[in-house]
Amino acid sequence: MMAGRIPESTRALVVKKCPAEAKPIYHDAVLETRSLQRLKQGEILVKMGAVSFNHRDLWIRLGQYPGINFGSTFGADGAGTVVASADSNDALLNKRVFLTPMRGWESKPDAPETENGFGILGGGRNPPLGTFAEYVIVERNQVIRSPDHLDDVQVSAWPLGGLTAWRAAIVNAGASKGQNILITGIGGGVALLAMQLCLAKGANVYVTSGSEEKIRKAAALGAKGGVNYKSKDWPSQLAAILANNSGKLAKIDAVIDSGGGDIVTRVNSILKQGGKVVVYGMTANPQIKFTMREVLKNQRVIGSTMGSHKDLTDATKFVSEHRIVPVVSHVLEGLEAAEEGFELMKHGGQFGKIVIRINDKVNAKL
Repeated sequence: MMAGRIPESTRALVVKKCPAEAKPIYHDAVLETRSLQRLKQGEILVKMGAVSFNHRDLWIRLGQYPGINFGSTFGADGAGTVVASADSNDALLNKRVFLTPMRGWESKPDAPETENGFGILGGGRNPPLGTFAEYVIVERNQVIRSPDHLDDVQVSAWPLGGLTAWRAAIVNAGASKGQNILITGIGGGVALLAMQLCLAKGANVYVTSGSEEKIRKAAALGAKGGVNYKSKDWPSQLAAILANNSGKLAKIDAVIDSGGGDIVTRVNSILKQGGKVVVYGMTANPQIKFTMREVLKNQRVIGSTMGSHKDLTDATKFVSEHRIVPVVSHVLEGLEAAEEGFELMKHGGQFGKIVIRINDKVNAKL
């Protein structure tokens, strides 16, 4: 017997292909009403309380993301409450949860279990599921209980960015107490979460940004200092800050980077021998320069893309234990405000995540 009533329909923000002659490409994001099917064994229905944007949502609209599935729902991040289950005795009923933002990587320590089975929610074919909806039917084993100290808006800012940050900063960089960690491009969701995780581990965090205001905000959250990467001599500036804080011979233990490009050669002089540069993005350049100068210092470049279900479970437990609150930049009201979120992402001035709170002004029809 099924527990909980299933609405007949839900509104969802859907990817629609723009006309072939449109230049530049900018696919549509359309709010549609869609039918909800009866739950199958192992499925639950989540009433979404909040969803949040990732850069991939904008890249999908710009036609710059592989495997776009037109007609599918946007969004990898979302949190809400379980309101129905195929199992009448389901312990998750009426519990707050968030959706795991990926599929195909359960617990293998180094990479997904299958070569081509990894996929991210929202706008793609694998899986054909997105969070930008009032109600979402999802596999029961693909949700995680929300930390009690966070509301749905805050939880929705956690999954994809938090998983990426945990994998990069904790699993791959091995950030620990007393280490000096450099995080580039502070202000983005992953970079901020990486900073919060490193600080909770007891590391000394330094940041870069193209915005002095973002550097000040990072310092207010606990960063030891920061430099503007638009300055040609920013590594020298950072070396001076390190020397002032920790002594003349202080070095960076690891770099958490979202840009790629020349980051390795730029930090060579301030990165310790055997230091790590963990790269999780390519906002500057898809190629990374690596020379014999770095080889002779035993410095390493480590690629880091999202993480496993186990990583996310471990990371969420850590967030609960340390009462970490993801940084939210903007909260928009209702899925009808989604276009404002895309515009905010275009301009790139946010400090933290852009979230849509899904209200009850337009309820799904029962």
